[in-house]
Amino acid sequence: MVLNVDELIERLTTTGDSLSGNEVVWICNKVSEILSEEGNVVVVPSPVTVVGDIHGQFWDLLEMFRVGGWLPNTNYLFLGDYVDRGYYSIETISLLMCYKIRWPHRITLLRGNHETRSTSMVYGFYSECLTKYGGAAEWTAIMEVFDCLAISALIENKVFAVHGGLSPSLLKLDHIRVINRFQEVPRDGPVSDLMWSDPESITDGFSISVRGAGFNFGEDIVNRFLHVNQLGSLARAHQLCSKGYQILFNGKCATVWSAPNYCYRCKNKAAVLEIDDDLLNNGGRPQPKHFNVFLEAPENARRRPVNAIIFSDDESGGEEVNADEDTEG
Repeated sequence: MVLNVDELIERLTTTGDSLSGNEVVWICNKVSEILSEEGNVVVVPSPVTVVGDIHGQFWDLLEMFRVGGWLPNTNYLFLGDYVDRGYYSIETISLLMCYKIRWPHRITLLRGNHETRSTSMVYGFYSECLTKYGGAAEWTAIMEVFDCLAISALIENKVFAVHGGLSPSLLKLDHIRVINRFQEVPRDGPVSDLMWSDPESITDGFSISVRGAGFNFGEDIVNRFLHVNQLGSLARAHQLCSKGYQILFNGKCATVWSAPNYCYRCKNKAAVLEIDDDLLNNGGRPQPKHFNVFLEAPENARRRPVNAIIFSDDESGGEEVNADEDTEG
């Protein structure tokens, strides 16, 4: 079976209808071949727009493209967490996989902590697949894609991008490059740290995270990592920000969050980080002007499924921070 990817993209972006099970499995096989050829640290050229967590909010993803620009005219780096919690994880990951097949050098997809079997079975994606397809074959195929996703990116040798944060086991980029990423993310260890860790503005060093995985890390850890690898800043996602982004440590660490009104109730804004020559010439350190802030898609541009269940923060074990807890520094 050979499918027309342009037709799949057109159907998803105009109707929002789910692809068939056979279509999902086909695009999973095709995109896995592409992803498997990428390294653990993908080299990404500028200009590029960096996108944080999406969490199955498909109509808000389309709103993000309307604000930030459609492929292939805009280059994108997605930092993970495409699935769970929102109503449309299948449609979200299907569209992004189609884009990766159609324009593999225009879009980079990293792995987040929700791109795992253990997490997506709990927070909605597995149940969504059962509901929409009547079985788990599509979920299984997508999990195999997730095992192929890169775990970090390097933008113009200035900005290191990852879903979560840093690890006490990974001081140099070369340490990341030699990891075997083609497997389920372990509950602990360096790959888990990259997916789960968070910056902490009030303490130094590494400390135990309340998430139960990864670490909290201070400004001194960021400074050491950037100095050793001759970088300007760290760009990451993973934490809800009420205004869509958070800047820490004088621009050396930036969080971008791209799911507006998270879980359809948090009332937060969303943002993307636009990396261009202006940012790179500023030492690779983002400033507020580099974030493009947007709101959720209007009601007349979205659908709400019947009998949908939201897997919210209350069930996350502290996975995302409260929207009121972000600070800029």
